[in-house]
Amino acid sequence: MAKCEVCGNEYGMTFEVHAQGAVHVFDCFTCAIHRMAPVCENCKVPIINQGVEADGSFFCGAHCAREKGKVGIVDRV
Repeated sequence: MAKCEVCGNEYGMTFEVHAQGAVHVFDCFTCAIHRMAPVCENCKVPIINQGVEADGSFFCGAHCAREKGKVGIVDRV
């Protein structure tokens, strides 16, 4: 059995995420999000949807980007 790198749970149905040359092992999506998701520069929530990037910073949406002074950022619908 593999061990989740976030919570340490040994579980028979862990899964691997391959990203940027590294392999990560998790027992659930919650742990994967905790370790892998970028965090909004404004409201500090994990970004698990598309989000937006502006000048190298990540935001959960255009509203938060504008709150930090980024201009011209719009959500796509």
